[in-house]
Amino acid sequence: MNYTHLGRTGLNVSRLCLGTMNFGPHTSEADSFAIMDKALDLGVNFFDTANVYGWKKGEGVTEQIIGRWLAQGGGRREKIVLATKVYGHMGDGPNDWKLSAYHIRKACDDSLRRLQTDHIDLYQMHHIDRETPWQEVWQAMELLVQQGKVIYVGSSNFAGWHIAQAQGVAASRHFLGLVAEQCTYSLSNRAVEMEVLPSCRAHGLGVIPWSPLAGGLLAGLEKASQGRRVTGQGMPESFEKHRAQLERYEKLCQELGEKPAHVALAWLLRNPVVTAPIIGPRIMDQLTGALRSLEINLSPEIAKRLDDIWPGPRGEAPEAFAW
Repeated sequence: MNYTHLGRTGLNVSRLCLGTMNFGPHTSEADSFAIMDKALDLGVNFFDTANVYGWKKGEGVTEQIIGRWLAQGGGRREKIVLATKVYGHMGDGPNDWKLSAYHIRKACDDSLRRLQTDHIDLYQMHHIDRETPWQEVWQAMELLVQQGKVIYVGSSNFAGWHIAQAQGVAASRHFLGLVAEQCTYSLSNRAVEMEVLPSCRAHGLGVIPWSPLAGGLLAGLEKASQGRRVTGQGMPESFEKHRAQLERYEKLCQELGEKPAHVALAWLLRNPVVTAPIIGPRIMDQLTGALRSLEINLSPEIAKRLDDIWPGPRGEAPEAFAW
């Protein structure tokens, strides 16, 4: 396993982040435990979750599964960098969501209880809250840091302007502010190259891409067809829309002798602003297979061909990023 710093911090995390959104709804607790144990064995030390995962309001199903895994001991908690999120609906009350100081305090305590730990390594705001002033948000986060309940603070699904605004207020309070941004980013969805990635680079945030395979699109047509035959479902509209690009992409991957999913992850990993793409395995093979991406070195020529197949928005291309 390779490691890198999380943004401008001194914290070392694995180049792949274990996403846990499937734990509970699609992956049994026993299989989830096995995947987390295997991830540790493989050197993956960066685990990501959210209080809403499990999709049963207020229950934090996935956090509970992780908490029971951690409670087994064996140094599990000490070996991982644990990230979770705050924002989503956790009850029916008017203050049971978003980023008021009231909700941040309660949501953090509830996550700690479910996770069976005394601190969260990376506490991420799941979405921007346009109704809560940054002075209030940062006051709440500063208190959690002072209490030792949170170590670092991150964002998710923020615009570039949100990051700049948040960092400006944090600096005025002599607070570290955001250290990471979790955003949707993949070969087929490169909109963040326009404003979000440049903002992250300027402010020293590590980028944690979610949906790096674009919901399975970048796993390729053959893989998708196999899955659809098993489930009896037709090909999703996105596959038909991008069929010509997918065919060119799969042909290039065949030339490289690599699986499309692994090339898609390797493309993200070559961008120095990217800390760790999130892999969200439902089964063990999806975890172990993803490690191949760490061994793929894409040449500038191959990167250019990928750019021709999956053109970006003509913002800053990955090659333009350097700390």
